[in-house]
Amino acid sequence: MSLHSTAVSLVSLASGEGGEHGGNHESLNPYLTGGGALLALLILLWITTRFNRDR
Repeated sequence: MSLHSTAVSLVSLASGEGGEHGGNHESLNPYLTGGGALLALLILLWITTRFNRDR
């Protein structure tokens, strides 16, 4: 595979013309994913503050 053909395939993939490579899955809800990430970070923050009682 030459450098030129690799660059062409990467550009077409990045521009969204890759065909079946859409990037989003139908079962992924962005609000549920973001809410889950926020909940996980809040739990980690709570754990961190419980271990840091000396301040």
